[in-house]
Amino acid sequence: MIANIVRPGNHTYGVLKYLFEQGRSNEHTDQHIVASWDDFIPDPGPWDSPGHKQRLGQLANALDLRVEQAGDKAPEGHVWHCSIRAAPQDRILTDAEWATIARRVLHETGIAPDGDPDGCRWVAVRHAEDHIHIVATKVRGDLRPPRNWNDYHRAMNELTAVEEDFGLTRVARGPEAAASTSAVKRSTRAEEEKAKRLGHNKTARERLRHTVRTALSHAKDLDEFFNLLADVGLQVETRTLPSGDLGGYKVALPDDGTPIWFSGSSLATDLSLPQIRQRLAATEAQSTATPSARQHHPSPWHVATAAAERIPHHLAHADDGALQAHLTVFGEVLYALPAHAPAGLRAELHRAAMAFEHAAHTRARADHQHARALRGALKAMRYQPADHTGLAMLLDAAILVVLAVQRRSALHQHDRQVATTRQTLIHLQAAYDQIRPASLAALAKRSPSDNTVHRYVRILNEVLPLHAEQILTENAWPAITATLAAAEAAGHNPATVLQQAAQHRPLDDAKSASEVLVWRIQRLGDRHAPGPGARTAQARRLGAQIAPQTDSGLPGAYTPPTPHAGRSR
Repeated sequence: MIANIVRPGNHTYGVLKYLFEQGRSNEHTDQHIVASWDDFIPDPGPWDSPGHKQRLGQLANALDLRVEQAGDKAPEGHVWHCSIRAAPQDRILTDAEWATIARRVLHETGIAPDGDPDGCRWVAVRHAEDHIHIVATKVRGDLRPPRNWNDYHRAMNELTAVEEDFGLTRVARGPEAAASTSAVKRSTRAEEEKAKRLGHNKTARERLRHTVRTALSHAKDLDEFFNLLADVGLQVETRTLPSGDLGGYKVALPDDGTPIWFSGSSLATDLSLPQIRQRLAATEAQSTATPSARQHHPSPWHVATAAAERIPHHLAHADDGALQAHLTVFGEVLYALPAHAPAGLRAELHRAAMAFEHAAHTRARADHQHARALRGALKAMRYQPADHTGLAMLLDAAILVVLAVQRRSALHQHDRQVATTRQTLIHLQAAYDQIRPASLAALAKRSPSDNTVHRYVRILNEVLPLHAEQILTENAWPAITATLAAAEAAGHNPATVLQQAAQHRPLDDAKSASEVLVWRIQRLGDRHAPGPGARTAQARRLGAQIAPQTDSGLPGAYTPPTPHAGRSR
């Protein structure tokens, strides 16, 4: 819950009139008092009810009675006005629950302490499902002002207890709020109302922010960034300093009637021109211009997957600047993916990017040099489109990243980030589930001969005896044999590659151990094959690690099942 205590005023009637009228867009409904200092005060009710204005005047006079009695001793700004709003995901509270919350806040802030007959006069008004307004006049029964110093922090502390007692969403406060405050600028009520009038489900600010982020995820320099914005139809203006240098930019929607301009920093703090410059300057150039260059460098999709797989480690060990850099560029990857995905996946991927935006972008200043590898791979992706397997591999890694972010947010009790990462996971998993069958089937078509499959079954039992039975019965086993064969053809030892794939990611809590392995093997097989000396050393290390796990210590002691044993399901 969030409390907002507005600047003190002197017009009790004006505040009450706003609370009981229909609102700027008729958003106020069923206006009524849920609690007050006196159970017998008149309730003005909805603005169009008979006798409304008369009752409103009576209520204002009753609240102002002590102010009139105090005369010159009444404090300047005698109207205390506090709104309390529940989180969007919270249940709808009853009037009785809101009344209890109002009394607890009034007690804690010193406006109307429990059991004090001289407490200030107050009313709690509800005109929407998710919030109430408390209006009090700051003159006590003994005609002294209340002791309500530091009232905002006292109210917020009490709301923390309210959230726990009522089972509501816990909102970040204090040091936690500083760590989790989003850099995304919220839309105003006027912007939301305009979007509704025009039939849009997103405000102009939100639509512009998403478009700017998508353009930034693809751009390699400022010129290309502005060109991409113009290509998608945005109106773009730049500001030039007297020195001739670029000083800023602003954007507007093309279909918004009279253009309403937003600077980059008004969309999100990390979209200001200086921040964008830093991100683009940190891009690691990756040559994809010629076939010869591609022969000596792994696919950017494999590089991006490898960089993403390291982010969970950074979450546990990196400082704030480095961590923010990795999360920022990972968010850019999510914004770029829809352009590379089949049409059926784009909506889910776009929703995932928008959800992760609130989990990734905080006010911590990013040290973008720490994420150059992932950003460089991101820029190179546009020159080397992904096939289904490349996209599925990256989505699999992306799901792990978001799970790690969710665990970290939960550990630090950042409930808002936990909620947004949960939404991100829903959309990423939906996209992955759509592309996975075709990707695994495409790999399985290149399945090796039965003799080779028979050999891989033996290797699997030697390297992963605890998981072999499960893997052999999963649908992705044929795809594993295909990726192992491709890695072996490139000069890799299949046993070594399989072991490295298993060591990189734990298999015990995997939804599908074989899918965990198939994408990792595919990426490892894309690396340069080790030379003869390195292969000999790898074989020695592998033998030392496998020997204690086998029944006899001898690789040949295992009698493998039939070559197709793993394809029964």
